[in-house]
Amino acid sequence: MSKTCNFLGLRSNTPPPFFSSTGNSPFLRASSALNLSTAASRPFGRWIRASSRRRLVLGGFGGVSLWMNNMSGSFGGKAFIASARQTNPSPVEQALNNVNWPETFPFKEEDFQRFDETSDSTFYESPRFVTHIDDPAIAALTKYYSKVLPQSDTPGVSILDMCSSWVSHYPAGYKQERIVGMGMNEEELKRNPVLTEYIVQDLNTNPKLPFEDNSFQVITNVVSVDYLTKPLVVFKEMNRILKPGGIALMSFSNRCFFTKAISIWTSTGDADHALIVGSYFHYAGGFEPPQAVDISPNPGRSDPMYVVYSRKLPMA
Repeated sequence: MSKTCNFLGLRSNTPPPFFSSTGNSPFLRASSALNLSTAASRPFGRWIRASSRRRLVLGGFGGVSLWMNNMSGSFGGKAFIASARQTNPSPVEQALNNVNWPETFPFKEEDFQRFDETSDSTFYESPRFVTHIDDPAIAALTKYYSKVLPQSDTPGVSILDMCSSWVSHYPAGYKQERIVGMGMNEEELKRNPVLTEYIVQDLNTNPKLPFEDNSFQVITNVVSVDYLTKPLVVFKEMNRILKPGGIALMSFSNRCFFTKAISIWTSTGDADHALIVGSYFHYAGGFEPPQAVDISPNPGRSDPMYVVYSRKLPMA
């Protein structure tokens, strides 16, 4: 980045570095980036006010702050830092219980701004043959997939792995008649053994999904929903291309390319992320009420792992 930028109140001529807890991933933990451990001890509304100066850089909540403040009451009135909690059910699993959704989509354009607004195609131009969550989190996601995906080699099944790369984390040897990968880097997609075909497309530039209506039984998305700058358009498209009763599975952790994640994501924690993803399903329309699952394998000791999912409503 050539121009001077302001990152968390600091002047710099370069974007912030990426950090890794595992040594093989250029990801940054959201809680480390924002130092939320202290902020999270305050009531959610107070934390929003305290962080307003930061959001002048990363984008604001717009009209969503009051709504999310009200929603935080079901989580005990606290803001949640980006780490797995050792509670059952976890705050993430409770996040979508009995939500009183506002009448209209509560997020503003600035909520989907990123620290780095340069071309995503340039950012992802070089392949990254790394995993962006640690091994226990990967194993937990693969185990979850083994339970919810159609059985391998089921006739007529089509799956879309959206925001895919060189690995999809499906069970070993998993096969279907059609598994389409949609991602940003062709070299990565070529290396993905589970895919039967792939498409290179920047969803932030073109959110239109190039598929016929009612094409897929399943859509998966791994640790990438936080990068979507036009999520409502994308989720409406997901609904269009899913078969009636088809399921969309959005999984995420607390790690990201911080400069490319949307500001509403980098300014909030895990339970709030579930609420944000759930809102995409709700306001896109045509989906069952979204649900959240905490599949974190070792809370507090390895990367957390969460899934927010919903099914397309049956046709009338």
